[in-house]
Amino acid sequence: MSANLGKGETIVDALAEKPDARLRAWKPKTAAEPSERISELIDLADHAVLDLGRSRAAEQEVLDLLD
Repeated sequence: MSANLGKGETIVDALAEKPDARLRAWKPKTAAEPSERISELIDLADHAVLDLGRSRAAEQEVLDLLD
């Protein structure tokens, strides 16, 4: 993420800007799944369990090593 924040803009504002713009631009059916996943991530972070779950990328890396 770029550190070039506008006047009064916070890191959270900059972080939220891209997904917000995309979700608004996409058709509701297309935006539904990413919206759900973002909501799930926020819930996990709220309960401090984000680090307990495996990321899909890490899981795929292990599967690739096993192949």
